[in-house]
Amino acid sequence: MQIFGKLIGGGIGLYSGHIPGLILGLIVGHIFDRSLQQTKDPFAGSIPQRGVMQAVFFQATFLVMGKLAKADGRVSEHELQAARSVMTQMGLNETQRMEAMKLFTQGKTNDFDISEILSELRDSMGRRSSLTQIFLEIQLQTAYSDGKLHSSERIVLQSICQYLNINKLQFELINQRVYAQQQFNKSRRQYQQQNRQQGHQKTSFFNDTQLLDKAYASLGVKKTSSLPDIKKAYRRLMNQHHPDKLVAKGLPQEMMQLAKEKTQEIQTAYEMIKKSRKR
Repeated sequence: MQIFGKLIGGGIGLYSGHIPGLILGLIVGHIFDRSLQQTKDPFAGSIPQRGVMQAVFFQATFLVMGKLAKADGRVSEHELQAARSVMTQMGLNETQRMEAMKLFTQGKTNDFDISEILSELRDSMGRRSSLTQIFLEIQLQTAYSDGKLHSSERIVLQSICQYLNINKLQFELINQRVYAQQQFNKSRRQYQQQNRQQGHQKTSFFNDTQLLDKAYASLGVKKTSSLPDIKKAYRRLMNQHHPDKLVAKGLPQEMMQLAKEKTQEIQTAYEMIKKSRKR
């Protein structure tokens, strides 16, 4: 704690202006001490601290991703592609991609312990639950890159939840929704590709019953849910994944595109449900 400025300012103020001068001198000295402290501590204040959190989030993302990819004993081509896909979506330059791959490689070594980086991530995120959720979703997407969740991967995910204070019910809800979203997006892309191959000008997949079921699941609602309840779920998900809000809370700027794509996927599922309800 810096008190040098207060002592000097208070002394000069008392000498020159008695009690009023003392008060003024203490105020000026306090301002001086505070500026000196921020100069010595590069992470003092809200903006630099947010920068630290962004760096920790970036490191944790690829370290844990590597650990998760190696959880079943080997890193599959699907998992490598999932990691590269995240890097591409983030728009990383060559230097950043090399750093991300270095972290991924470090994370997949047999003796790497994720507890330290997860503890650091938890402390830096504080109570930003939306960032915690985004982090878990990114890891789940990696785990599901081969289409299923292995028991060894679930153990790593349980460790993530333990350190980030995510309870079992929260995990299962997020887990089911992420899986459903991946299935919905995969089916939608296949449907679009099939339409293009058949020479259709427009891709109208809104009448596909199976795809519609996956759209409901991707929003975490049932087919029997009322439209107001579906709308409420949609708005909650959009709010949780809104890029500007997430970046303001400390999501690395590089991950903005990931958040944008997530909101587009949520929007697509919601529009499909709305159109089907009108019919």
